[in-house]
Amino acid sequence: MVLALLVSGIVVLLVLVGLFVFGLRRRLIQRSGGTFDCSLRWNVPEEDPEPLGKGWVYGVARYNGDRIEWFRVFSYAPRPRRALERDSIEVLERRTPQGEEELALLSDATVLVCLHRGTRLELAMSEDALTGFLAWLEAAPPGQRVNVA
Repeated sequence: MVLALLVSGIVVLLVLVGLFVFGLRRRLIQRSGGTFDCSLRWNVPEEDPEPLGKGWVYGVARYNGDRIEWFRVFSYAPRPRRALERDSIEVLERRTPQGEEELALLSDATVLVCLHRGTRLELAMSEDALTGFLAWLEAAPPGQRVNVA
């Protein structure tokens, strides 16, 4: 009986520590400011007639100079999973979630189809985040090319 209580206590403690570390990591990512919730779908095939909602990963994006750093939400990694350079991002189209994507994404999300160094990707974010993202893209220093559809 005592052993079962001890094991149960240790399991509860480990779960609480894990949740605390998730929260702490997110606070550290947001500490520098300029963050927004952003789902990412990487390496999307060009011919995707009806999106099935597969491949979307929920994350947090952070502006860092001339690049966007994207972190997975459910990860303990201190470094970004992806980094997108401003001068390499080409926005191809904007659309609303379709089909089963509506279940995989946040309710008010807008999907941006982009090209980054030859890789087709999709970013899903709120309208407010989208406005900020497009403004950031267009605010590139003089001499840099910006491709916004």
